[in-house]
Amino acid sequence: MKVKLEFSGGMDLLFGNKKMHEVELAETNGKRWTVGRVIMWARENLLTERPELFMKGDSVRPGILVLVNDCDWELSGTLDCELQDGDTVTFISTLHGG
Repeated sequence: MKVKLEFSGGMDLLFGNKKMHEVELAETNGKRWTVGRVIMWARENLLTERPELFMKGDSVRPGILVLVNDCDWELSGTLDCELQDGDTVTFISTLHGG
C-alpha cells in the first residue's frame, strides 16, 4: 500500500529536512494499516533525530496536528483510523519558539 507522509511546521527537520515522503507499506498477515501503525513505522524508518519531539508514548506529542486526507484525525478515530492506498497523512507542529 502506498501512502504519502507530509511533515510541516518544522517537523520536516526531524525527518531528514524532507517535507514529503511517499512510502510503500508492506501488508502483514492481513493486518490493516492504521495511523498508529504508521506513526510507529515513521519513527523507526524515517525519523532522523530527536524522537522526543515527535512522539510521547505510543502517539504523537501534544501540539502536533495530524490530518488524514486533510481531515483532522480526531474525526476519523485517531490512532485507530484505518488507511487506504493513496491516503495522505500530514503532521503539523503547532509549537514554535519565540
